[in-house]
Amino acid sequence: MSDTSARNPSGGPKLLADALLRSVNGTTAQLRVTGVNTDSNQLEVGLMATTFYEVVLSPVVMRKLRPTWKEGGEAKWELLVSATSVEAQVHALDLSSAQALFNLALAVTVSGQDYLIEAIASNEAFGTTYMYRLLLRETHTESL
Repeated sequence: MSDTSARNPSGGPKLLADALLRSVNGTTAQLRVTGVNTDSNQLEVGLMATTFYEVVLSPVVMRKLRPTWKEGGEAKWELLVSATSVEAQVHALDLSSAQALFNLALAVTVSGQDYLIEAIASNEAFGTTYMYRLLLRETHTESL
């Protein structure tokens, strides 16, 4: 018997990951990315202002990782991001890969709190990435 379904058989893990993230109260996250400019010489000498964009990723789920028990250790967070959402933004910004998108990111905002990306990992099934995991730490604004 042959598979005559209209869906791509390798799209199943992505659909399942999206459903899972939505079912556990998935929310949205914004990546603050720098604009891609072609004339870097003018940027270097300050003739053109750097532009920033808010790239929305949804669904995402955030969880706090176990503390490291070091004196003065910061809390670490893990952000689970839908690969479908990341791929849509990669195509919208005309980037080469998801890694290029995350390399442009200066900060991640979830529920009004800013975080910095420390590490990026991807989960794969059947050769297809279905979820990205970002290791985050909180940003601290220092007052003068």
